[in-house]
Amino acid sequence: MKQIEIVIQNRTGLHARPAKVLVNLAKQFKSDIKLFHGEKRANAKSMVSVLTLGAVNGSEISVQADGVDEEKAIAELESAIRSGLGDNDSVVEAESAPVTHRGLRQKDAPVKNPLIVEATDQGVIKGVGAAPGIAVGPIFHFQQVEFDLDKAGSGQIDLAEALTYAKTQLTELHQQMTENKLGVEAAIFEAHRELLDDPELADAVQAHVNKGQSPIKAWKAAIDEQAAAIAAINDPLLAARADDLRDVGKRVLRLMLGIGDDGASMPTTPVVIVARELSPSDTASFDPQRVLGFGIVEGGPTSHIAILARALGIPAIVGVDESMLALEENTPVILNGNDGTLTVNPASDVLERAQQSQKRWLEYRRFAQEQASLPAISQDGKRVDVTANAGSIADAAEALRMGADGIGLLRTEFLFLERTTAPTEDEQFSVYNAIAETMKSLPVIVRTLDIGGDKPVAYIQMKPELNPFLGERGIRLCLNRPELFREQLRAILRAAPSGNLRIMFPMISDISEIRQARALIEELSRELNAPPVPFGIMVEVPSAALMADVLAPEIDFFSIGTNDLTQYTLAMDRGNSALASKHDGLHPAVLRLIAQTIDAAHKYGKRADICGELGSDSAAVPILLGLGMDELSVSIPSVPTVKAQVRSLNISDLQPLAREALNCSTAQEVRELVKKQLG
Repeated sequence: MKQIEIVIQNRTGLHARPAKVLVNLAKQFKSDIKLFHGEKRANAKSMVSVLTLGAVNGSEISVQADGVDEEKAIAELESAIRSGLGDNDSVVEAESAPVTHRGLRQKDAPVKNPLIVEATDQGVIKGVGAAPGIAVGPIFHFQQVEFDLDKAGSGQIDLAEALTYAKTQLTELHQQMTENKLGVEAAIFEAHRELLDDPELADAVQAHVNKGQSPIKAWKAAIDEQAAAIAAINDPLLAARADDLRDVGKRVLRLMLGIGDDGASMPTTPVVIVARELSPSDTASFDPQRVLGFGIVEGGPTSHIAILARALGIPAIVGVDESMLALEENTPVILNGNDGTLTVNPASDVLERAQQSQKRWLEYRRFAQEQASLPAISQDGKRVDVTANAGSIADAAEALRMGADGIGLLRTEFLFLERTTAPTEDEQFSVYNAIAETMKSLPVIVRTLDIGGDKPVAYIQMKPELNPFLGERGIRLCLNRPELFREQLRAILRAAPSGNLRIMFPMISDISEIRQARALIEELSRELNAPPVPFGIMVEVPSAALMADVLAPEIDFFSIGTNDLTQYTLAMDRGNSALASKHDGLHPAVLRLIAQTIDAAHKYGKRADICGELGSDSAAVPILLGLGMDELSVSIPSVPTVKAQVRSLNISDLQPLAREALNCSTAQEVRELVKKQLG
């Protein structure tokens, strides 16, 4: 028997995704593998069991393997745990959050400024903002199906059949969400499918059957017990996974009882859904045309309902006061996902303005989508490239369909995360080549691997870091692991002739990093006899912006990553919900760094692009264009509206506005300035 002691370094502990990676790795070995945390013990091949450990960041656990391959099992599990088990929580939170559109102005569109009208303070029920945006409409009380275990429907089936059908449903749901460009969120249902094969859950069910319970009651009892154990964990993120287990349990019960999805109350007209709780399955089953927003009593901003709402672009508030459930059906409300409020029975003039602004925004969005294929040429004849942020071959095809002028940020992490070995050079080449061929002559900026302490992978062993955002990540990690870096660069260089690929290095803070990376590109280009490929850097560290005039002669373009640049400039963790209202890329300090970068780029005849969320913030677009930004790379759904906004603006007139913004004192002052001058 082999045993090690190890500390969990994951920022959010052993929640669903890292637990799944650990379990799948453990299943590859014949040995019996156990985990110990305090008085608790878990089967490492059972996701339910691992979740009940309650291992949070900093928890010390013991890993014990007993069997023919115990040494190899311990070695690989130790390496995977130290490397974070492919945890990618920060990417889910950061990339799935939709952008609030403020102050859009489209002269050629048959609609007015779609500015949302804020609610008054009267009749307000408080909650926590989980997904930005404002919804206006009548409430609809969503009622969960009550299961009568003694009363079966016409389609009743046994447990084995129900498990098989449930797995099929979850596979189809995962595929459907992936096709709808919600691949990260689709992983929720992949984890749900994993729970159905859990050996500990199966043993618990059998134990209840052995005590004389029917299979359906045994399943219900086992689910309730396991969910209660997870919910009792003293960590909100891990405890929230109990909802996933209950969701899986209800799916199987519904099948065993012969109750279809229509057994639950479902809206038939556009409404604001209010409920004590919503499961991921409930959320995914709603018709998005009939759901204006979500107000939920249970859960928090890290729950899967919050993640799904953000991904679907549906305003949501969670942790809402219980009084919301006492509201009468069809009560008119204004749900504000930005500040977490629900205004009940708003004054008629406030409600009317909110309804009109909501309508104008929908009309504006429809108009923008119809015109998506047109170039983004401003009123004074200046063309601005509006490209898309992408993370897969499917994203590239969708970007084309949405009218993108190329891919301004291809995140390559999707090839490396949630697996136990690194992708080979040929695997990477196949993907990069397919994307290059899809985009044809349109530019594709390939960002080299951007992982590190906050986005670890199971096969790269890293030392624990107190602050992973300031640690070995991005270009720092790649330069320290040259073989990994060489394989990726070779794959990109091989694929480049199939399209218009460019290379971009993340997390650059010093000119020596640029020179080391460039030397490696030149070496590999000679080996492959490859044509020159333009390369640039991400400006996301203040030192890169401050030294932009020194860096510009060394590269072909800058791409400003405003998410991290804002985080580092303001010293605010962008994932901290308590600081969310202050984490604003329109802060004058951030704008000054952006302006300095653009000026340095243009001084040396280089391009300056943006690939952060600020590029699709409608209050920021006029400022960015006024500062001289050459390209806006935005989320795929935002491409049409950003292009439409560019067409409505006179960039020459925006230059004084942008320079005035640099002299503001706060981000709020900048937003008020834009609102005042552009309406």
